Amino acid sequence: MKKNNPANERIKRKYFTFLKEAKRNSEPTVDAAAKALSRFEVYSKHRDFKTFHSEQAIAFKKHLAEQKGQQSGENLSKATLHATLTQLKRFFQWLAMQPGYKSRVQYYDAEYFNLPENDMRVATARREQKVPTLEQIKHVISSMPAKTDIDLRNRALVAFTLLTGARDGAIASMKLKHVDLITNCVTQDARDVKTKFGKTFNTFFFPVGEEVYEIVVMWVEYLREHKLWGNDDPLFPATRVTVGSSRQFEVAGLGRDQWSSASPIRSIFRGAFVNAGLQYFNPHSFRNTLAQLGEKVCKTPEQFKAWSQNLGHEKVLTTFLSYGGVACQRQGEIIRDLAAPQKAMQTNVNEIAEAVFKRLRENGGV
Repeated sequence: MKKNNPANERIKRKYFTFLKEAKRNSEPTVDAAAKALSRFEVYSKHRDFKTFHSEQAIAFKKHLAEQKGQQSGENLSKATLHATLTQLKRFFQWLAMQPGYKSRVQYYDAEYFNLPENDMRVATARREQKVPTLEQIKHVISSMPAKTDIDLRNRALVAFTLLTGARDGAIASMKLKHVDLITNCVTQDARDVKTKFGKTFNTFFFPVGEEVYEIVVMWVEYLREHKLWGNDDPLFPATRVTVGSSRQFEVAGLGRDQWSSASPIRSIFRGAFVNAGLQYFNPHSFRNTLAQLGEKVCKTPEQFKAWSQNLGHEKVLTTFLSYGGVACQRQGEIIRDLAAPQKAMQTNVNEIAEAVFKRLRENGGV
């Protein structure tokens, strides 16, 4: 069975370079495009892209809808279909403008990768996200042990994520110099910290409770005063692993290196939530918690703007649209509360009317 097509491989490399360098797409986005093209090539038995036409798009769309997920064993979700077909549509539209392909590939044939309108609505519908409550997060933090250096680091890690709303990738790359306990501020400097879109901004500690704040302060002071670490040492160092006397790898406390990725942070979060008897919430979900908290405590547009900037958002709408959705339960509470004053008002009006009528009757006016 043919495993690849040299001509296809060359043009794909050119496309991936275009996505990364010209469109400035991230590695995960480029990987998604590569995965979609791989699926299409397996289906077409690696036929040359120059043979692409609308019938192929229609047939592949039907084929993809019949595929099963490897883990679930069920048909691929509409969201997966939409994401895959969108990547293919973009590729073939780009391909139709490349030398050597212009006369062979028709730009509008890529339109046949579109899903039916109803399926599109299902695929792109916004669904309520599960968000941990502030009380749940505090319960997790209070349930975490604090005996060893690793225990202290893990507890401070969860507390710091709530206190700052920083993304896990940024936290993994932070150094002690980025935390200022005098101004209670974290400088997310893109020169050192892996921030989203390479943005540099300041985050002041969110008002989430004195106990959360104290855990972070104690951790920073522990690193500086007890372990005598300096500004360029990691805020949350990686675990040091050595070969023990039994010739097996053993945990030997904290290293002085930074995590190379955010995967260990997510593992720590998973263990903390499970050990606390709660379902797992990833670090990013804390940003949703903070956005919902901001909607409750901020009383003016200026206050919510500051809250939004503290999350690293340049526009308030980003906070509202991406994080600030009203949870279904809260939605019901708000509607019921809005109805309550109206009922009370109606009751008061009736009582006043009855009192006036009674007074008039007593005075012989009726």
